[in-house]
Formats: sequence, structure tokens, C-alpha cells
Amino acid sequence: MRLSRLPLVAFALLAALAMASPAIAAQQAPEFKGVANWINSKPLTMKELRGKVVLIDFWAYSCINCLRTLPQVTRWYDTYKDKGLVVVGVHSPEFDFEKQTGNVQDAVKRFKIHYPVAQDNEMATWDAWSNQYWPAEYLVDKDGNVVAHHFGEGNYMEMENRIRELLGMAPLTAPAGPAAADLTKIGSPEMYFGSSRNEFNASPQEVHTGLVEFTAPDRLALNHFALVGTWEVGKENVSLARHDGEIRLHFKAGKVHMVASALTPITLDILVDGKPQPPVTVQASELYTLFDSNDYRDHVLTIRIPKAGFHAFTFTFG
Repeated sequence: MRLSRLPLVAFALLAALAMASPAIAAQQAPEFKGVANWINSKPLTMKELRGKVVLIDFWAYSCINCLRTLPQVTRWYDTYKDKGLVVVGVHSPEFDFEKQTGNVQDAVKRFKIHYPVAQDNEMATWDAWSNQYWPAEYLVDKDGNVVAHHFGEGNYMEMENRIRELLGMAPLTAPAGPAAADLTKIGSPEMYFGSSRNEFNASPQEVHTGLVEFTAPDRLALNHFALVGTWEVGKENVSLARHDGEIRLHFKAGKVHMVASALTPITLDILVDGKPQPPVTVQASELYTLFDSNDYRDHVLTIRIPKAGFHAFTFTFG
């Protein structure tokens, strides 16, 4: 989904090409640093995990690429936890709402994560590992050496076989678990709404923090969105300040997801190519699916928001 803290234009290519690669040179796994809270575990250290095979998974709960990876990570934990594997999810947030312990706890429960999760709210562990990606997996052997890594989605069988090798088990000859998503069909990058990253906003008005009355252009270019109505622009998001706003999007993908929230429940009316879609009710700060299909042509999506208090952070695609 994301490269460091910058918008990621070519992540699909990266995810398709990334491998469960050997570390350039064997290095000791860095310690966990600055962890605000531990979920499902007492505080852990890499030193006390010596003698175990450890998989470190950097993730964030609103990251679609992370969420598509979670079924494999949780399956590895369930399959190998009694054979010497420890999985530690390092939750490194991009947005402020992802720093709230209650939100992370809800996500851990929702996605049936039973392994330890470290809340890396200040990105101190992220920095200690020199990590740049969501999701990212690092495999640590029993001596505490980082022996493999993988950035993005896919290549699950290769990583699982590295885990099995370190556990002294025979390799798999066929993939196990759900197949990786085919990212090669996606023709749209992640798009941010806030003032700090607004290159995909096609509304003719200048994007600046504060109240802006937005309109949409007559023609919306591919891989751009436009806001309609009065919006409060912040660095991370935009918030509808008055009733009856719209967001219009021209995209090329089969699925559209949005990181969003609302002060009170707000039901969105959604049209794709002029055809009504199932409405989506937004409140909690999380990822919502607005369009789910196998049609990877370009489409125009319209979101009608009936009342103020709706917050939009990003569009992501599948």
C-alpha cells in the first residue's frame, strides 16, 4: 500500500516483483523500541526470543495491502506456533487515528489476530529496522539473525518454505492458504485527500488547510478525484463542513476502498458509471469497500454524502 510516508504510485509493481529475499548480509535483529503498548502479550525483546524462529510483520490496520496479507500471516502463526515460530505484528501507524489503542485492539479482534502486536506509535521500531514498507515481513533465525525479508503482497509459498527450513521441516511443493491478489490489473495508485499529499485532486480550487468551497471539472481525468461542496482541509484528511457534499473519482480497478470516518453514522450513496451500488455506512476510522467487482476497466464513481462530519483520508484499489 505505502512506501515510507510518501504516496506510492508503483506499489503493484513492487509487490509483484518482491521476493522473500535473503538479507544482504546476516545481521542481528534490532530490538523493539518505543513500543507504546503490547496487545496479546507481555512486553517482548528480541534477546529473550533467541532460540525461536521469529517473523516480524510491519502493518497498519487501514492498509489494504496489509489486510490482504494478514490471512497468510495468521495462518503461519496458527500452523507453526507449536513448532517454534513466534510472530510479532508491529503496528506502525500512518494516520493519527491508528495510534489509538482501542482502534488497534478492535482491529486485532476483527481480523482474529492472536499473536503479539506491538504498538509502534512513534515509528521507533520501524526506524530501528530501517523499514520503509507496509506490509513488510522480516524472518529471524534462532540465533537472532535476519535471514530473509519480503515487502508487499505475494510470494507466500517462498516465505513459508523459509520458515519451514528454519524449523527443520520439509518444504511445501504446492501453495497453501489463499492465493495472492492479482495486482497487475490495477491501474490506479493510492490517492490521498489531505493538504500534504493532494496531487490527485482535480478540483480547480487551490488545496490549502481550512475551509474550501470545491467544485468538479467538466471532465475528470483518469486517476483523479474531485470534491464538491464545502470541505475543511487538514493535513491528513478532508472533512465535509456542510450538508450534501460529493466526491467524484475516475479510476481503473475492480475494487475501490476508502479510509474514512464520521462523527455519527453517515450512509453514503454510491454510483459507479451512473449505476447505484449498495450503500455504505461510515463511522469508525477504518477501511471501507465502496465498489467490489471483477471489472478492471476504468470507471467513474460518485459518492453522495448527505450530511456534515464525514472525513476522507485515502482511496486505495484492488
